[in-house]
Amino acid sequence: MSLANIRTWVFDLDNTLYPARALYDEIGDRMTSYIARKTGLDTEGALEIRERYFHQYGATVVGLMRHHGIDARDFLLDVHEADHSVLEPDPDLRALIAALPGRRIIFTNGGGGHAQRVLTSLKLDGLFETVFDIETAELTPKPQRASYERLLAHCSFAAAGALLIEDTLHNLEPAHDLGFTTALVGVVHPDPRPAYLDYWAPDVKALLRQALA
Repeated sequence: MSLANIRTWVFDLDNTLYPARALYDEIGDRMTSYIARKTGLDTEGALEIRERYFHQYGATVVGLMRHHGIDARDFLLDVHEADHSVLEPDPDLRALIAALPGRRIIFTNGGGGHAQRVLTSLKLDGLFETVFDIETAELTPKPQRASYERLLAHCSFAAAGALLIEDTLHNLEPAHDLGFTTALVGVVHPDPRPAYLDYWAPDVKALLRQALA
């Protein structure tokens, strides 16, 4: 793997830097409960629109704002107040990220301080110059092209010298179109491999070890 030209390392957060399932289960339950409280729907109805808005808009909060007048900040703060004690620090991952040359940025559809709490719990805080989350993106989530354009403008870097590392394949296509180098991490190698995917590794540590070799 040759990534000698990369000067900006952009990381997705959940299921990229850590396996998010344990935390996601609680966040998902909190989302459903919040929606039920605010809309008057029963649990089944709240779950249905939670999933539908996620697939329709890329983030449930966008649909709740548009169709129910939900305050996005209140929603994001509430649902991300999860128990982070389920997360375990990974010293090897910290060392690999710290060894990367250039800038390091988190790019996530999370909000409400979620990324900052996760990084602290994983003991990865202090490694990234900024967290660009859905609130910084003006509630425009990945994979909407505008989210990536706002990232580039806000953080002032060129896509041509940047690598985006994601666990979600379709989030890489708009990045590649803008000039990012793209990398997917996850146990499944996409076959056929789309033209917008430059690199694949089974997990982020394997990818970084290859990049630093």
